[in-house]
Amino acid sequence: MRFHQGLMQMRRYATAVTLRQFGHAHTQTQTQAITHARRGTETTVVRTLASSASPLPELTQISDNVQRGNYAQLNDKDVAHFEQLLGKNHVLTEDLEGYNICFLKRIRGNSKLVLKPGNTQEVAAILRYCNERRLAVVPQGGNTGLVGGSVPICDEIVLSMQRMNKVLSVDEVTGIAIVEAGCILENFDQRARDVGLTVPLDLGAKASCHIGGNVSTNAGGVRVVRYGNLHGSVLGVEAVLANGQVLDLMSNFKKDNTGYHMKHLFIGSEGTLGVVTKLAMLCPHVSKAVNVAFIGLNSFDDVLKTFVSAKRNLGEILSSCELIDELALNTALQQFKFLNSPISGYPFYMLIETSGSNGDHDEEKINQFISQGMERGEILDGTVSGEPGKVQEIWKIREMVPLGLIEKSFCFKYDISLPLRDFYNIVDVMRERCGPLATVVCGYGHLGDSNLHLNVSCEQFNDEIYKRVEPFVYEYTSQLKGSISAEHGIGFLKKDYLHYSKNPVAIQWMRDMKKMFDPNGILNPYKMLN
Repeated sequence: MRFHQGLMQMRRYATAVTLRQFGHAHTQTQTQAITHARRGTETTVVRTLASSASPLPELTQISDNVQRGNYAQLNDKDVAHFEQLLGKNHVLTEDLEGYNICFLKRIRGNSKLVLKPGNTQEVAAILRYCNERRLAVVPQGGNTGLVGGSVPICDEIVLSMQRMNKVLSVDEVTGIAIVEAGCILENFDQRARDVGLTVPLDLGAKASCHIGGNVSTNAGGVRVVRYGNLHGSVLGVEAVLANGQVLDLMSNFKKDNTGYHMKHLFIGSEGTLGVVTKLAMLCPHVSKAVNVAFIGLNSFDDVLKTFVSAKRNLGEILSSCELIDELALNTALQQFKFLNSPISGYPFYMLIETSGSNGDHDEEKINQFISQGMERGEILDGTVSGEPGKVQEIWKIREMVPLGLIEKSFCFKYDISLPLRDFYNIVDVMRERCGPLATVVCGYGHLGDSNLHLNVSCEQFNDEIYKRVEPFVYEYTSQLKGSISAEHGIGFLKKDYLHYSKNPVAIQWMRDMKKMFDPNGILNPYKMLN
């Protein structure tokens, strides 16, 4: 349904995009570039973008001058021990490049050994041995992270969870699913959909990321406004500690007030406190009706008013609320000619999705919501569709925005949480701060949960613009009590900036917990805590 100047008329539009099976998703490649300056030597290291043409990055231990921890060196006796434990087929010593390099080709480790356990007992045996030998270990799922948290920095052993990939049970009555950590998110969701349920998490890397990695990084995505984050959806976890002890924190209940809720320590701790091997998740029922609106607005003030109106008038059926500014959209349209935006020429765009159980009811609500917004002058134009193919076409526009910004330019990308009233101000501030040094400064992201993706593009990296954006972006975010990492985690790339979001007392308590859970520091070293 197309809305224009108060009139409603049908509008059909087509695209050359190959449509996926119905179910929204975001782009798998949220590619970004990062620079790191070693001020002591005035050497600037520029990590390459993720593309097939990108050369292999330099070993991170060398490029970032990382001092290797006091860990033992792997030897043939260790390899033989693991081969006896797992079988030779599950102990890899060759062709390890895919395990050593992060998804964005920004971090490159030098691991000589990849282990693939098949059950919790094998994970426990591996960690027990490594802890006794003081061999460092990096847990790895689908390796789709964006902050270098799932790859070695030096020569850590890679603990791949690929074999632990089973959905153990899905209960259509309670909505509770039990799943192993190495299960691919999309496979998990398909199994849930077989009984009319869905996983309350939707990511662009859905076809390759692991649910254990999602939990370990507290992954966000586009459904947070509807279902909240994983701290609420995960009912329990099973985790193996550094000494090989199995910590069973599984639960089949939403309400369980029996002491400390220790499961939360492993949700978002990025494998630094223990390795998640199994989890219980509450899965909601699949929505029978999905509608998507793509609307144009004149100002960010109108965006905020429309968001408030969406929460008030769409209420229980509101499932996603995304923002794209004009520069971000136009860049994507210029780079990808197969995209076809149903509306154009507006400073701001919102993608609003509803999911409910009554198609006629939901369609009436979203149409009325948009009509009222147009009567108030807050919404200037828009289109609405509940047809699966067109829903996917609209989502494709949002999905391609991150790729459009790095297609032919260098791009500084930031994933930050900011108070809604100040959500977009930093984009204007950075435009003025960077001036002609930047070709594009734009913003898009998850308005529904205050998560902005700030982008500063330039023709090629130069130190002058680098000094304009960092650490200013983090300082600005900190002054507003925001988060320097809304959904991507800290990993290796943001560990130097953690203090902008956590005070010294909190960081010290994090260090103390790390020492208690992992006294020898073998789990995912060089990450999160600098």
